[in-house]
Parts: sequence; structure tokens; C-alpha cells
Amino acid sequence: MAVSIEDIKKLRHMTGAGMMDCKNALAETDGDIQAAIEIIRKKGQAVAAKREDRQAAEGCVLSGVNGDFAAIVALKCETDFVAKNESFRDLTKAILAAALEAKAKTLDEVKKLSLGDRTVEESITDEIGKTGEKMELGAYECIEAPTVAAYDHLGNKLATIVGLSEAGVGAEVGKEVAMQVAAMNPVAVDREAVPASLVEEEKSVAIEKTKQEQVQKAVEAALKKAGLNPNHFDSDDHIASNITKGWLTEEDAAKGRAIMAEAAEKKAANLPAAMIENITNGRLNKFFKENCLMEQEYHRDGKMTVGQYLDSQKKGLVVVFFKRVNLNED
Repeated sequence: MAVSIEDIKKLRHMTGAGMMDCKNALAETDGDIQAAIEIIRKKGQAVAAKREDRQAAEGCVLSGVNGDFAAIVALKCETDFVAKNESFRDLTKAILAAALEAKAKTLDEVKKLSLGDRTVEESITDEIGKTGEKMELGAYECIEAPTVAAYDHLGNKLATIVGLSEAGVGAEVGKEVAMQVAAMNPVAVDREAVPASLVEEEKSVAIEKTKQEQVQKAVEAALKKAGLNPNHFDSDDHIASNITKGWLTEEDAAKGRAIMAEAAEKKAANLPAAMIENITNGRLNKFFKENCLMEQEYHRDGKMTVGQYLDSQKKGLVVVFFKRVNLNED
């Protein structure tokens, strides 16, 4: 049976598949549009199975709000070319709209939502059939709060949502904080929300770094006292290089190494615990100020923190939740 160009165009409009795929599907089904649609959909499933081992590192990330509910959807694909395709972006928008309307709580719930006569999961498979690329719903985040806001960064690879503690706050206030989250990538709202394991890790690093600095200071002081330049002894390679250049004799090198070993051992055995604790606490405070949203410097005014900015907008206003999805490395 001959396939008409009108039917091919109609099938292409209905499925988004390529002209040849539409023509072949119609020829196989003797012009039956519905049967041809199923063939194209099955082709999409076959392509999806073949591409399962491929990496989907690109994509589109979008966020939005519905009353007191906000969500982020990340639809992933293999190439930036497909990520910028209008059909792919429209699918991401449709998934986000469905999730917002349903106030979906989980990724699995989103996959089962309806987009017309297809589920989200089936619609993604259909899109795979059009492009031949692996695609997946890579991330879904949502929050509920008295006031919510969303921010999509330029390029649609990064999006954030935030929840504020009180209703009746201007939309721009929430967006400002959402932009802060995008730019500064905090790990938690405040100190109490930082995972205990991360605090312990940072504390261990701070203690070790502080001890190393104190030992190094003692070593440098001992070298100077012996009339040796500490800069000539900062590594074994540097010592060897300085000997070659004639800046150190073999005797000086041996003497310096002995002084360094003795000074380091002596200082390590007599580090003042109180001093180590004070410096460590100072480093932890610096970590909290850089990584806790409420303590970070407000991105538009470094003279105040985010917490102070919110308090200036409405007394007692704080961030209660935030989520951030980024397809690129920070």
C-alpha cells in the first residue's frame, strides 16, 4: 500500500519521529496510524534498552512553584545538542507542570504521572525513540513551606528551590535566597542541620592542619636559630636541588635534616591542647560561616549575612528548607 505524504506528516506531528521512521511504520501497518504509533513507541523502547549502558550527563533542569509547594525536575540526556532541543525542553516543562499540579513527593511518583494518554516514564521512552539518545529522569526534589521560591540559572543546568518560615513574604525575597543557594552551594540551612559526620570530618581536618602548622613553625624557628634558611629545606627535592645549585653543602643538608627531625618530634610531643582546640574551633566557625546558608555573606551585600537580610525583610524570618540540583560540577 502506498503511503501518502499527508499521513507521514500527520504521524510525524503526533509522535515527533523522523520522516523515514514515520513512512516505514505506516508502510508496515498498511497506513494504520494507531498501529504505526505503537511501532514507533516500541522502537523507542528498543532504543532505550540499547542505550542503557550509555552515560546521560547533559540535560535540562527546571524548577517551579504551586502555592506552598516547589519542585525541581532534571531530565537527563547524552548530549548538549539534544538538551537544547525544543521537544526535549518541552517534555521537561510538561513533567515539571505535572509534578507541581500533583504535588508529587518522590521520583517514582513523578514517573507514574500522566502526560495526556502516556505516563511520564512512557513519554521519556517515546522521546528516546525520536532522538536515539539515552534519557532518564535524573533528579526530583520538592519542598513545602509557608513561602516557597524557585530559581533557574541561565542555561538550565542548575536550579534551586527554597522554603521560608512565614507566609506573606514578597516573591523577590525568596528568589534572592534561591539565587544565593545557586551561587554559594551551602551544605545546610544552619549549624544544627549540618550532618554530624561532616562536622567530625571537618574537625579532624582542622585539628591535623593546626598540628602540622605548629610543628612547621617550630621546625622553621630551629633552622633559623642554626643559621639555615628554612626556604632551602621545604622538601627533599628542594634540598637536593639546592645542593646541586651550590646553595647548600652536603654537610648543611645533613645538619638541617637532623634539626628538622628533632624539632618536629619535640614539638609534636608537646603541643598545647588548649591552643589546638581554640584554633580548631576558629576553623570550624569559618567552615560554618562559609557553608551554612543563614550564616553566609548575602550575595548582594557582603556587610550582612543571609540571616540578617531575611530579618531585615521580616522580623524572625528564616529559611526552613532548600534544595539544589546541578548537572555540572561545582
